[in-house]
This record gives sequence, structure tokens and C-alpha cells, in this order.
Amino acid sequence: MIWIILSLLCLIGAAIAPLFIEGEKRIIKMGVRAILIFLAIFFIVSTSFVFIDQEQTGHLSKIYLGEGLKGGAIIAVNGERGPQAEIVPPGFNFQFFLNIIYDVKKENVKVIADNQYGYLMARDGSPLRPDQTYADAFEPKDATQMINNATYFLTHGGQKGPQTTVLTPGKYRLNLYLWDVQFGNATEIPKGFVGVIKSNVWSRVDFGNLKVDKPNDCSPTHAHAVAGSGELEVPLVPVGCIGIWNIALNPGKYFINERAYAVTLVDTRVQAWEYKGGYLKRMIDLKVGQDGNIEQTPRSEEIKIPQNAADEAIFVKVEGWDVPQELRALVQVTPINAPFVVASVGGLEEVENRILTPAIRSIVRNIAGGTIRVPTPVVDENNNSILDKTGNPKIKIITRSTLVLDLIENRTVIEQNIEDAIRPEGLKAGVDIKEVRFGDPAIPPELLVARQREQLAQQLKKAFTEERIAQAERITTEQARATANKQPDLVDAEIQLKRSVQLAEAKKNDGLGERDKLNLIAEGQKAQATVLGEDRVVELRKFELMVSRILDFFEKHPEVLTTALSNAQKFVPERVFTLGSESGGGNLGGAMGILGDFLSPSKSSSLQKK
Repeated sequence: MIWIILSLLCLIGAAIAPLFIEGEKRIIKMGVRAILIFLAIFFIVSTSFVFIDQEQTGHLSKIYLGEGLKGGAIIAVNGERGPQAEIVPPGFNFQFFLNIIYDVKKENVKVIADNQYGYLMARDGSPLRPDQTYADAFEPKDATQMINNATYFLTHGGQKGPQTTVLTPGKYRLNLYLWDVQFGNATEIPKGFVGVIKSNVWSRVDFGNLKVDKPNDCSPTHAHAVAGSGELEVPLVPVGCIGIWNIALNPGKYFINERAYAVTLVDTRVQAWEYKGGYLKRMIDLKVGQDGNIEQTPRSEEIKIPQNAADEAIFVKVEGWDVPQELRALVQVTPINAPFVVASVGGLEEVENRILTPAIRSIVRNIAGGTIRVPTPVVDENNNSILDKTGNPKIKIITRSTLVLDLIENRTVIEQNIEDAIRPEGLKAGVDIKEVRFGDPAIPPELLVARQREQLAQQLKKAFTEERIAQAERITTEQARATANKQPDLVDAEIQLKRSVQLAEAKKNDGLGERDKLNLIAEGQKAQATVLGEDRVVELRKFELMVSRILDFFEKHPEVLTTALSNAQKFVPERVFTLGSESGGGNLGGAMGILGDFLSPSKSSSLQKK
């Protein structure tokens, strides 16, 4: 307004100022008038343009001229006074008395960063219907105009209040008299998950791979329960309706209005629920002493519940014993069942805590502590297995009470029985139980020690047998080694053995020769005895033996003969012996006398003395 006043003052001054200039100074008067007129025009022009920066938008609020807004309108569409639907674009903009008629306000453009979205709140527009909490989503063909052109929004059914449509990353020249913009983060659905949508609006949907027009029928499409089946019953609605949609969002990034849609992430990967710990494990250790006796040492260990475990181990009563049984269950929520799980229970954790964990505990106790169906071979009256046509033993299934040791020996059968019983319970809640597997049961050690002692005794027996065999092998090896080390002596002994055999054979041959010789000699002596008489033959034999011994002696001791020959003069006889004898002894008597005299040392000595 100040600019108008200044412009009027300048025009008034241009009209009356020359009257106060004295004289006929025409040029001065014209100059003053021209300056005042220029200033008036300048002041008027200054109120008629505005320059908007490239990163700004001009917002107009009309002050003068026009009617007031009616019917509770906030944004003027037809030139009424107040905030205008029209905005001033970037650059130089001229309009007579623009800055007088309007209050021009510069606002920065709205920038939506990556991984964010813009949440819109409209200050003006048609009121929401009674069944609405959020405005209808914009049609794709009108979305740009509805967001960027306030006049188009207000004249084409734009609704006042929170909007369903959001701004995706980018820059927007918005009329901030109409729009209030807030920021939210994009929804990221990671791999291995799906997003279940609870919608607060009945509207068309454009979420990437999930696009539908506004549905006409929002009747529940999936109740899941069959009468009398025990399954949970929940209402699911078609995509675009208010409620939990029957189709989940696949992994990816979505710009979802979190105020209009609540997204629940559901893990569709296979989950391992473990029930372990929370009990005192007792054990009896066996030790073999140096004397071979088996010693027993009892001990115990507290098994704590791991942090990632679903719950503690399941206590099963079997044959009066309380046996802690650890267990692992593999479960999965399929994408098609994810909406049902969220609608019926709330999530996988709620399914675990509220439904499946109590069911698993009950079923495990009932089966492991009740009866078991065990495959058993069919036998005849002699307890021999009966074979089928293929030659394999026939098998029959019998039902009997469960034994404690079945938790070890028939654990596969018990696991299968539990799995068959628990799977339908999971399906009631939309969870697929893949398998159930036992961990190690904490069986009372009193039931195991007898078997362990028997096994240990058998192992010791086997070890002692093997040790005895090893000792025998070692002895054989040592004997072989000693034999090898004494091989030269053995060879020498073998040679000596062979030599002795040959010597024995030679002596045997000598004996045979001697026998033959003696036989011949005997025959000769017999002949001599016939000619000479037995007495003569005996004496002759004595002489021959004596001569033979003398010759053997000289052969073994030649030095005696040498000494005798060197002293030959000592052998000259002092007496004379004749070869004949009156007694009839013949020549032998004389010879014997000579020999006897020679061999008699005492006599020879006496002769020498004489």
C-alpha cells in the first residue's frame, strides 16, 4: 500500500510542483515534473512484479478486491479473497498491482529423498464420506494434476483430510496453502519374508506387483475353517478393501502410506524351534582300574535353557521315570498362509507361544509316555522269521506301552508318531510343520549302567583276547628275530649235526669192519688153536695186543721213542736169553723174557746199580 501512496504523492507533486518554481524557467519545471512522473510509474511498477527462484514457488493470498470465501472454503478458486489455488511459477512475473492486491509468499519446493515418501494432508476439498478415514486414492491419469494443481484438485472431487496417495521420491511444486506434507520411510520387505496388509481404506491399490481397481464387493473371501475341523476361523478380504487382505506383498521396496496401511512382516523361511535345557542331567561314569575291575562314579550337570530356545525340554513320564526329552521342530509359514496366520493369531511368535508349543508338549507326553506302534517281524512256532514272496521277513505293526529305552532304540518311530499327530495342529493355524526330531533324552543312569557295564565287559574281553594274540605274535616275532640273529650259530650247529651223523655212520662202518675183522681173527685163531693149541693162541694174542699198544703209544708219544734211541747203550742186555727152552715153550719164552726184563724198571735199576 505504501507504494501506491508514494506513487500518488509523486503524481500530485508532478502536477503542483512547477507552480512553486518562480520565473519562466520552463526547462526546470519540465524536468521536475518528468522526475516525479517517473517515480510515480516506478512505484506503481514495483507493486506489479515478482521474481521467483528456480527452487521456490510463489504463493498468493488475495487482500483486496473480490468476495470472501463461502461455505467453509479455505482455498479460493474463483478469485475470492484469501489463499489462492493458483501459484506463481519460477522466473519474472508481472501483474498490475500484484504486490498490492496479493500478499506474495515464497516457499521452497518440496523434496522427497530416496527411501522416503511424502504423506499428504489436504486442508480443503470435499469432506470425507462417513465410511472413510482416508481420502480415495488418485486415479493414475489424474494423479499428477491432483497433486500439483490445487484448482484441479478442488474442482475434480479432491477430498479434504488425510490422503491415501503418497508422494514418491522427487521434487514437487506444491501449493502449501492446500497441502501439509510430512515424511515417512519406504517399506522394505526383505527376502524370505512377505508383507501382510491391514488396510484402513477402501480404495484402488498400486503397490508394484499388486495392482487392483477399487473393488465393488468386500465380502470375506477366506474363512479357512471347516465346520467341526477345529481350525481357526478368520475373515480375510479382497485387496483394496478395509481389513486384512488375502494376498501378501512379495519381497521388495514399497512406498506405502503407513497411516492408511499397516504392514506386518511374516518370515516364510523354515524355522527351527528347539525345546531344550531346564533340567539336571545325572550320569554314572565307568572306569576300568589297573586290576580290570569296573568302578562307578556318579555326577550331575545342570543343563540351562539356551537363549534362542523356544522353551525348556519336555518332561515325559515313562514307566514311572521322569525323562527330560529335548526336541526340535522345523516349521514354516507359506506365503499363501501368511495373511491367515496374521489374522488368526498375529504372527509366527504368537503361533509358537499360544498354539503349537502347548500342543507339542501335550502330544509328546501322550505318545512318548503312552503307547507306541512298533514294526515287529512275524515268527512261527519255533520263533523263526516268516519270509514273504520276495524273501524278506514279514513285518506286522503292534501297539504296546512305551518303554524308557524306546526313546533311544525306537526314537524314529516315536518321532514319526509325534510328527503325524502334530502336523494337523499346525495346519489349523496355517503353519506347516516339516519334521519333528528328538535330541538326546536324559535317561536315568540307573537304567543304563547295567548295559554299559555289559558292553564295557565285552569290550574288555575282546581287548584281552586281542592283547593275548598280540603277545603271541610278539613272541613269534621275537623268536624269529632271535633266530635271525643266531643264524650263523644255527648253520654251524646244523653242520656239526650233519658231521656227527656222518661220524656216527663212519664209526658204525668201523664197527662193522672191526666185527668182520674180529670174526676173521677168531676164525684164524680157531685155526691156530687147532694147530698150536688154545694156550699158545691165547699167549700169542696177548703178545699181539701188547705190541699193538706199544706201537699206539709210540705213535702218540714219539718223543719217548726218540729219547729211548738216544740212550740205546742203556739197552744192551747183561743177561743172555735163548730162544729155546727146556720146558717146551719154544721161541716165545725167550722173547717174553727179553720183553719182561725191558719193561721192568725196578729190575733194570738194580742191574744198573750192579
